[in-house]
Amino acid sequence: MLKEVLITVKSTQDNDEKNSIEVISVGKFAKMEGLYRVVYEETEISGMEGTTTHFKIYPDEKRMILLRMGSTDARMEFENRKKHVCLYDTPYGVLEIAITTNDLKIDINDNGGKIRIDYEMSVSGQKPVRTILSIDIRPQ
Repeated sequence: MLKEVLITVKSTQDNDEKNSIEVISVGKFAKMEGLYRVVYEETEISGMEGTTTHFKIYPDEKRMILLRMGSTDARMEFENRKKHVCLYDTPYGVLEIAITTNDLKIDINDNGGKIRIDYEMSVSGQKPVRTILSIDIRPQ
């Protein structure tokens, strides 16, 4: 069953609060087939207006997939100590992105929860940028 939730997503690069962005959105949350799903619409603040973001959260596997569809298309996979390469299709062109997950913490249940991802992302072989992504999912 889909529940309405409040989703707070905070992204901080290099642990520098000056390079943080926090977005709060209303979305849907459900548990289906052993995984949790979250879906919400991006806003102008995130720079991805016209994009729908989906999280597929696999708590037993300590893995999360972030899917974006719309003005920006991407499939980003986060898994402890693993590297994944994805294509990030933006209105400005397609970028190849390598993501190495340093640490992934998932604390989620049928009422919502928290996810924290510490990862390094590099675009087309450039120097990696460390990012902390904090996601909070709460019932409305």
